[in-house]
Amino acid sequence: MSRELAIGTPISVAVVGVGAFGRNHARVYQKLAQEGVPVRLVGVVDLDTSRADAVASEFGCRGFGSVEQLITTHSEVQAASVAVPTVHHLGIARQLMEAGVDVLVEKPLAVSLAEADELIRLSQELGRVAQVGHLERFNPAVRATLPVITRPMFFEVHRLSVFTPRSLDVDVVLDLMIHDLDIVLSFVNSSVKEIRAVGLPILSGKVDIANVRIEFDSGCIANFTASRVSTERVRKLRFFQPKQYVSVDYGRQDVLVFTVGGDDAGGSPSVNPQIQMLKVPIVQEEPLHAELKSFLEAVRQRSRPVVSLEEGRRALAVALDIVATIREHGKKINLDQLRA
Repeated sequence: MSRELAIGTPISVAVVGVGAFGRNHARVYQKLAQEGVPVRLVGVVDLDTSRADAVASEFGCRGFGSVEQLITTHSEVQAASVAVPTVHHLGIARQLMEAGVDVLVEKPLAVSLAEADELIRLSQELGRVAQVGHLERFNPAVRATLPVITRPMFFEVHRLSVFTPRSLDVDVVLDLMIHDLDIVLSFVNSSVKEIRAVGLPILSGKVDIANVRIEFDSGCIANFTASRVSTERVRKLRFFQPKQYVSVDYGRQDVLVFTVGGDDAGGSPSVNPQIQMLKVPIVQEEPLHAELKSFLEAVRQRSRPVVSLEEGRRALAVALDIVATIREHGKKINLDQLRA
């Protein structure tokens, strides 16, 4: 049963899993409260109780070693971020939702489609607001691109990162590329027709670098490259549509639109006088700040979140198909023998 919230009544929130990214959730909840958003961080949970206590001390709340301890102590908790390893998403989110808590589950939504479906079933049956943490949906550059989209026909996407010992429980496809899969799926709004993919483990036991080509039923083609063993950090998405080329830089939060014969586009001439360039106006904001603010609004209004569990499942389904395709390609080239 949903708890009605009076206007201005603070939403009591918690963060479950306060590693590097979970700590950021706690930081932003506290920042939102300081900015006057009606929210109150009441607790953080981590199996590593010393880490939970350290983060709790940093952000002025209490630390707990389990969800049970949190709920027993703070039965008023209304919403929580779930930032534990993916294999625990279902178990933790189930505990929270059954206790009447709305959840934001970090990406990827689950380790399998069966678990994703169970999360969807639980949220519907229990009447809980449930959002997936596809952070780039809240990147100001991505939001500013939405009104520009007409008919995307070709994407080139790069997400490169230096190696860190985090998120090594999943392939780079589920760790990094899934961000871009979610964005492109939302831009194209078409079913996937064919996937071609190759990937290699470099510094971990999982695939660390992958290249993927997806053809959609609409005829659109998207090329993705993701690496967590790069010497540089790159997060860019570029696409072509009739008479336009659009370049999105996630990191710099800017969008450039090049239009052929666009005299009335309000842009300035580029190197080629036949092409007009427009820099889309953007209000800079930390994506996690925008994401948590949006989640809290959905909780307060009992509304469908910007990134629903169904959309998280959609991105997961494509990511898992890519992982399977990479595995089949590995068999073709006898990858296990090459690594021996």
